[in-house]
Amino acid sequence: MNTSVSLPATATADIHSARERSGLWLMVAGGAVLGTLGIFLEEAGQSPFMAVWFRCAFGLLALTAWFAVTRRWSELRLIGTARVAAVSAGVLAVVNWLLFFEAIARTSIGVATVVVHVQPFLVMAFGAWWWKERISRSQGMAALAALTGLALASGWLDGALNGVGGSSRYLWGIALALLNSVGYAALTLIALRARGVSPLALAWWQCAVGAVVLVWWPLSQGWPAFGPAWAWLAGLGAIHTGLAYVVLYAGVARLGAGRVAALQFVYPATAVAVEWLVYGRALSASQLLGVVVMLVALVAVGTERSRRA
Repeated sequence: MNTSVSLPATATADIHSARERSGLWLMVAGGAVLGTLGIFLEEAGQSPFMAVWFRCAFGLLALTAWFAVTRRWSELRLIGTARVAAVSAGVLAVVNWLLFFEAIARTSIGVATVVVHVQPFLVMAFGAWWWKERISRSQGMAALAALTGLALASGWLDGALNGVGGSSRYLWGIALALLNSVGYAALTLIALRARGVSPLALAWWQCAVGAVVLVWWPLSQGWPAFGPAWAWLAGLGAIHTGLAYVVLYAGVARLGAGRVAALQFVYPATAVAVEWLVYGRALSASQLLGVVVMLVALVAVGTERSRRA
């Protein structure tokens, strides 16, 4: 009798464990794919406006194909406030991608990507400000640690120790990355409040809005010469938007908040490693320390969030 009761429990535990393992590998794979985005951007050699339009256009094609294969067209039919939220998110996403690509051009792939990932702490701050959500002492300490890590990762300490400040171009790049992080925090809040809209449906609408809003750029500035540039640009949409988002969101659905928070750092860690391997541009010791501090702070906040849930 006891055996008959324990077997279903064991089977349930095994299914849950397998689901978590698959979620972990999906998030690692999605983050690793996104970590190569900067390489595609640099190799394409196009302006941020051109790169963002191609990302939206080919991302739209890739996500449309996914919805067609999975027969989930109903998720794209939005009405009322859901449609307003999706369109608003689309406009904000386009601005965010433009800021991010401009930040990469002024700093580096790794630095811009790491700076943008202060976003979870901004979401926490906005939630406390707008919705009066309580911030615990440990969350406040984690946020301060993340800001310290951010200062280190941005290269501020290296400049101070050398007695020189960063160039205006570099500092503008850091500012654009921070502004991008604010935009992503706002985008996250919109997504949380967009009732009845799946993450992939929201991504589809973002790409659709971007493809329409920015089509004037290639039409007025001229299309890139057909060749390798088109392949790199198409990859920004098909690989880093279509494929990466499908894989990442599938992983998120299988994991708790604590693990999701930790695994979000696969993306910037991969970006730093890939930039070093491909272009030989490595972060300094203090910048790497800053990345580790930000990761620890992010894990701490995510773990507490999962306990509350």
